[in-house]
Amino acid sequence: MDSFEDRISGVLFGLAAGDQIGGPIRMALIVAESVHERGQVDHADLQRRYLEWWRAGGFDTGGTAARVFDLADSGLSFDDAALQTDRALAGQTAGCNPAHRSAPLAMCAAIADDRLAASAIAEAHLTHRHPLAGETAAAVVVLCRLLIRAVPWTDALRLAAQGRCAEIRAALDPDLRQPMSRGGFAPEVLRAAVCILDEATSFPQALRRAIEFAGPVNYCPVVVGSIGGARWGRAQIDAALLKHHAAILGRVESAAHALAGAWNTVPRP
Repeated sequence: MDSFEDRISGVLFGLAAGDQIGGPIRMALIVAESVHERGQVDHADLQRRYLEWWRAGGFDTGGTAARVFDLADSGLSFDDAALQTDRALAGQTAGCNPAHRSAPLAMCAAIADDRLAASAIAEAHLTHRHPLAGETAAAVVVLCRLLIRAVPWTDALRLAAQGRCAEIRAALDPDLRQPMSRGGFAPEVLRAAVCILDEATSFPQALRRAIEFAGPVNYCPVVVGSIGGARWGRAQIDAALLKHHAAILGRVESAAHALAGAWNTVPRP
């Protein structure tokens, strides 16, 4: 595998390594498999897959997505379920679940660079109606794509910030040295991940620091994993970092291989 394909695969394997509980990687696999098979972000297909997974025992989605899935399972449309959830939570739906699950969009050759941000925002909108949930997902996906294309770290941060709102631009600027939070508010998760990645020199170092910082919560390490995987590649993700997902590693491998292979039909950087 060359370094380009290694960085593509690194997104999904890095996300798995960072996910200490298991829900985010399973949702990310749903996204990865759907966009590979459909060649685009197919909302109806994603909704069907998410709901099937939820009915089969899906977990660790965060409160917003869980409420949407429960309402959709009761018979509401996804759109109505997301709107009702946003109202019930008084608009407090800017969680990081979309930023976790949408990272594989960066791996999909069929989604052009100039459509990535909008695709991530639309995917986030399926469950999280607060704009910052989509803005954060867009930043993660665009940053991963830039790193896959071997854009240097500092330049990638600057480019990923273009077109994003003030909160996200601040989160993508490690020089601001803002305090890091362990909470699940999407821009704060992104800020913590960027600060940790900015100081690290390897994937293992970044992930270790993220897990130490986060403690038992499963927010920051997932984002550090996907972005770090795009930055340093699959080769830096040792098997020991993935052993807690042994039951699904074959599926991770298959999805990563399929998405990386699809780039053979488009121009490479």
